[in-house]
Amino acid sequence: MGKLKVDQYVVGSVQTNCYFAINEETKEVLIIDPGACAGQLAERVRAEGLHPVAVLLTHGHFDHAEGAQELAGEFDIQIYVHEDDRETLENPKLNVSWLMGKSEVFHADQFLKDEQELDLAGFHIRVLHTPGHTPGGCCFYFPYENTVFSGDTLFCGSVGRTDFERGSMSELIRSIREKLLALPEDTVVYSGHGDVTTIEYERMSNPYL
Repeated sequence: MGKLKVDQYVVGSVQTNCYFAINEETKEVLIIDPGACAGQLAERVRAEGLHPVAVLLTHGHFDHAEGAQELAGEFDIQIYVHEDDRETLENPKLNVSWLMGKSEVFHADQFLKDEQELDLAGFHIRVLHTPGHTPGGCCFYFPYENTVFSGDTLFCGSVGRTDFERGSMSELIRSIREKLLALPEDTVVYSGHGDVTTIEYERMSNPYL
């Protein structure tokens, strides 16, 4: 298994966390939620001598997906998203790009299923479908690295908002309880916005749970 190093970049108008999940042994990288600043992110890839393998989207909102196509085209790699967020990506009302006065349509190449296992960049990844924030919201769990990228499902001390179309608070809380709180307590959680946390900390102190 590859050795994981996580670089975090805050991008775009709503301070979205884009992550580089880097295999330190091979310099392969998975780009998670490149919501903006595709040009600068591509520059970082080159400056660090990294080899992009895929773009992983935790969900289809514009602030996570906006830079994906440009980066995928730049490095000739594919974009992965859960199958239930295909429509979120493709519909400007659902991807909430209208909030910024835009009408954007996004695309992906690979549509994932719950509990699907991926082997990318030397990492073994489990797809955890966690609907609630969006119908196809998902988390990418790296079991051997004790790490999960939770998108806008779970934050440090909070949870994703559910007031956009097709959001559901009851579904979100159920997703977190069943899928994320079931992970080992010392699992590190890299969220879509805000600070890094752990499953144990959220289980003990998150007021929503």
